[in-house]
Amino acid sequence: MITMIIYIILGVALGLVGGWWLGEVFEKNKLKKAKDDADKILKEAKIKTEEILRKADLDGKEMLYKLRIDFDKQHASKKEELFQLEKRLIQREENLEKRLDFIENKEQELTSRETNLKKLSSDLEAKNESLKLLIEEEKEKLKRISSLTQEEARELLLKRYEEELRGDKAKMIRTMEEEVREEADKKAKEIISLAIQRCAVEQAAETTVSVVPLPNDEIKGRIIGREGRNIRAFEMATGVDLVIDDTPEAVNLSSFDPIRREIARISLDRLVQDGRIHPARIEEIVEKTKEEFEKQLVEEGKSCAFEVGVHNLHPEIIKLLGKLKYRTSFGQNALQHSKEVAFIMGILASELELDSRLAKRAGLLHDIGKAIDHQVEGTHAQIGAELLKKYGENEVVINAAEAHHEEKEFSSLYSLLALVADAISASRPGARRETLESYIKRLKELEGIANSFQGVEKSYAIQAGREIRVIIQPTKVKDEEVALLAHEIKKKIEAEMDYPGNIKITAIRETRAVDYAK
Repeated sequence: MITMIIYIILGVALGLVGGWWLGEVFEKNKLKKAKDDADKILKEAKIKTEEILRKADLDGKEMLYKLRIDFDKQHASKKEELFQLEKRLIQREENLEKRLDFIENKEQELTSRETNLKKLSSDLEAKNESLKLLIEEEKEKLKRISSLTQEEARELLLKRYEEELRGDKAKMIRTMEEEVREEADKKAKEIISLAIQRCAVEQAAETTVSVVPLPNDEIKGRIIGREGRNIRAFEMATGVDLVIDDTPEAVNLSSFDPIRREIARISLDRLVQDGRIHPARIEEIVEKTKEEFEKQLVEEGKSCAFEVGVHNLHPEIIKLLGKLKYRTSFGQNALQHSKEVAFIMGILASELELDSRLAKRAGLLHDIGKAIDHQVEGTHAQIGAELLKKYGENEVVINAAEAHHEEKEFSSLYSLLALVADAISASRPGARRETLESYIKRLKELEGIANSFQGVEKSYAIQAGREIRVIIQPTKVKDEEVALLAHEIKKKIEAEMDYPGNIKITAIRETRAVDYAK
């Protein structure tokens, strides 16, 4: 019994010890697991924290970048505004300084001229007084020493003093001529610059091809027709080549005659809109378009004449003006060029106190010959003059048309103004289809050809390359050889250069007479 109790006590003790040990083990495992879980949670929290910090850093950098870009844009905009403002202020300041300098120069020039006039006047008065005294003295002497009458003595004295004063008179005339020439050159530059500033028109270069848009590519087959009968009928009716290629939804009309090309373009556009494309319909539409186009030419001519302010033109001249809209000269529209010349001539005439309405009329009609120069032989200046004579135009207008390329003599100032205005309109940058590089190259080539001849001292290409002036050395080329040299230069230019229009060669040889007084 006691033994059992002991065993029971031992069992209970062992159970308690084992339970305690198991509890300790369980607690240790639980603590370890909790620690592992805590480490895991800390690690995940650390990773998330790093991600949040990284994202926050990226967001902050992106926001900073955007703010910097916005700031740079605002800064650049403000800087540009300040720059433009400063530029305008500097420009205004320069303009004011130029005006002040111009006014000061004018004042100085007027003061100097007034002083010179006073001096000349006083010198003349002094000379007159001394001349009177000398004449009186000579009269007394002649009365005493000769038997000449008073009138004979007076004539003799005047002749003597006239010979003495001839040199002074020549010097004075030369001085006055130089002053007048300088003043005239300055005034002419001011007038021409004013005319150019007040006349600014757009220029558009045209080609020999017109593009007609199509609603779709299927219409091309209908335009060609069965075995090409439609396209042949169209080309025969219009006289224009119809080019159908791979260009999507478009066809090309090719012709050197811009009026035919425009009629063909309108006709084809109407046929496409109508949808009925066959030879009979093509001929009908083309004929109808030609009739309407004639009326359109008249309307264009009337509109141009009204815009320039020229009235009472012959109906045929108005129609020819309308045709000029479809003519070009080196890419420059002929009608636009004529209007520009008319405006420039009007401005120049008003500055020179001439009839500005007559000047505009001459300027508008100076190139009227270009409307039919492809149909009639001769230069457009000659053709234009004949047309204007035929329709009863003013002689001034006729001479301006036939002399604006110096083919005829100038009969009035209006012809000279036509020459000047035509050169301004044609030679200014942007007027004609020609790059600056090729333009400069052509001028250098022209001067190089002239300078290659023996006896040429210097040459100058002027009027946008339409004239070259050759200065000849008088010791190497005789007077009778000048014409031959100009002819040789002309032949070499024709053989070696490609150039638009005509080039005038002016050879200049100076003749000097030298003598010495001993």
